[in-house]
Amino acid sequence: MISIIDKIKNRKNSEKIICLTAYTYPIAKILDKHCDIILVGDSLGMTIYGNPDTTSTTLEMMINHGKAVKKACRNALVVVDLPINTYENSPQKALENAQKVVDLTGCDAIKIETTPELIPTAKFLVDNNINLMGHVGLLPQRVKEIGGYRYQGRDQDSAQQILSTALELEKCGVFSIVIEAVPALVAENITNNLSIPTIGIGASPACDGQVLVIDDLLGLNQEFKPKFVTHYENLAQKIDLAVESFCRDVKNKKFPTKNNLL
Repeated sequence: MISIIDKIKNRKNSEKIICLTAYTYPIAKILDKHCDIILVGDSLGMTIYGNPDTTSTTLEMMINHGKAVKKACRNALVVVDLPINTYENSPQKALENAQKVVDLTGCDAIKIETTPELIPTAKFLVDNNINLMGHVGLLPQRVKEIGGYRYQGRDQDSAQQILSTALELEKCGVFSIVIEAVPALVAENITNNLSIPTIGIGASPACDGQVLVIDDLLGLNQEFKPKFVTHYENLAQKIDLAVESFCRDVKNKKFPTKNNLL
């Protein structure tokens, strides 16, 4: 029987791969009907915990939310991010933390943001039976180092470095690569030079799939809207109106009604 990882790999240059983030059981249960990949992103530090970036996200957070998401999924491949400071110091420590996440959540794969220096770590994880997704371009865990959320690969040298990192990741045996916030031509060039699928975010429609943060897609986050995000719904406004209606009914003694009582 073909594995879920191989099914994703076989989608290269085929039907587009659908990937969304999820952090909770109810959302994951809905997304599982539609998504090929569900990513438990370290973006939960921002969307769930209200932090300004992902650099405060911990391994414990990832494990707790990974458990909830995996419990809801029957179809999608579940990938969990390794958060900052859990894989950079040594390949062995990265393996220990990756294995801990897999063992405690039951997830199918791990994702790491990958600089050229972390290629040996990526290879070590794959060689030790961790299904690994790479991540190149903008690396949100390093946002403080680069001075904000800025597009990467704008000049020839940096674009070549991103491509080289992606090619090295493929050699290591990763099953797919996220490409974030690079010019469309850079993402297209990377995609065309790899035999494994690319998942774009702020990249190019030429990528083999696309990923969005679910809170952005649903319009729950009204304060942060990068150019590459489309709000497919405005749930923040709908929730506001629903809560307003509830408050009005309580004040006017219209809730609870007889139908709500034993």
